[in-house]
Amino acid sequence: MGRYELVRSDDAAAGATGTDLECGASASKASTTSPAAPSTTSPAARQPRLVSLDVFRGITVLLMIIVDDAGGFLPSLNHSPWDGVTIADFVMPFFLFIVGVSLTLAYKRVPDKLEATKKAVLRALKLFCLGLVLQGGFFHGVHSLTFGVDLTKIRLMGILQRIAIAYLLAAICEIWLKGDDDVDSGYGLLRRYRYQLFVGLVLSIAYTILLYGIYVPDWEYKISGPGSTEKSFSVKCGVRGDTGPACNAVGMVDRTILGIDHLYRRPVYARTKECSINYPENGPLPPDAPSWCQAPFDPEGLLSSVMAIVTCLIGLQFGHIIIHFEKHRGRITNWLIPSFSMLALAFLMDFSGMRMNKPLYTISYTLATAGAAGLLFAGIYALVDLYGFRKPTIPMEWMGKHALMIYVLVACNILPMFIRGFYWRDPNNSLLKVIGIGA
Repeated sequence: MGRYELVRSDDAAAGATGTDLECGASASKASTTSPAAPSTTSPAARQPRLVSLDVFRGITVLLMIIVDDAGGFLPSLNHSPWDGVTIADFVMPFFLFIVGVSLTLAYKRVPDKLEATKKAVLRALKLFCLGLVLQGGFFHGVHSLTFGVDLTKIRLMGILQRIAIAYLLAAICEIWLKGDDDVDSGYGLLRRYRYQLFVGLVLSIAYTILLYGIYVPDWEYKISGPGSTEKSFSVKCGVRGDTGPACNAVGMVDRTILGIDHLYRRPVYARTKECSINYPENGPLPPDAPSWCQAPFDPEGLLSSVMAIVTCLIGLQFGHIIIHFEKHRGRITNWLIPSFSMLALAFLMDFSGMRMNKPLYTISYTLATAGAAGLLFAGIYALVDLYGFRKPTIPMEWMGKHALMIYVLVACNILPMFIRGFYWRDPNNSLLKVIGIGA
């Protein structure tokens, strides 16, 4: 399971065991192990890992589990129904940020760029396909104990698919878009990786132009009613630059390219005031509910994934600081400055009308979550790798090393479904009932 960058890639694991990540630039000159290939160094000769990265990943996994289990009855832990952010809305960007940091350690030296690119493409394809199985509808849930999916209605995008896309683009940038400038300051870092920063800037500008410039026409959708009947709904739009649930360009791009039958069918905006009597929780539709309340919408869609790539590229730049700055003070300083800057800019954008919004993955949301990730990572690094507080973080470190396995088994309900599959006489008499999870 550790092969996938949820994340740990083979390259990242090799880079972590064959290179002294605590020694920054000086270690990169001394080491002769290529992180693009499996390490042949004996276990006794292997250097320490960057523990704070595993701890950060483990904290993110734990946060994901808490959100999944408690978000249903604690709205403050659930995703924001639309504009604004809650704790739950930081999970996905934190994972993407970690992917970026890990990639810099994985591709510190790349002797064969074509071979490294092939491996990155293959790894991304594996992760994307795994996401199709786990999140495309193949497993029907804990209580139904059935499986299989109609390919005409399979969900094409999802969390793992988004991570796969961001991983691939960030890996290609890290393999091919590096300068050879010397790095002795923050400015030198910007010069060396200016092409990666340019890619991030282009993606951000392109996303903004598409979000506010695409014309969104009226559209229709159908949902299954009682029995085999279908109900049709018409949504009136005919606008540009709308960032509401009904007429935004993100949803229109997904409906046009992916098809409305391949989108997520439980949209987060079903908990908005317009769509739920029990706002901000799920509930019956109000009598005057707008027509779009039951329409599919994918929070991990195509256009919003553009900014997810930018989050991953920001993580790359934070990872470069580990590579090029040897002293702890230099690393922490160069993490804190951009983190606070991104947070300040994010709040300024939100105040001026470019709201933080996870389903749309707006620029203000990108900057706010990346800035928060940078601050958290710097804090964990100082606590664990600088001051050596290891014992309290051992559980988080273990979870970080097995992030994908935990995600598959717990967040995707594979483990509960497996346990519920064995029961005593009645399907409800399973171990899940004993521990209070089953019905």
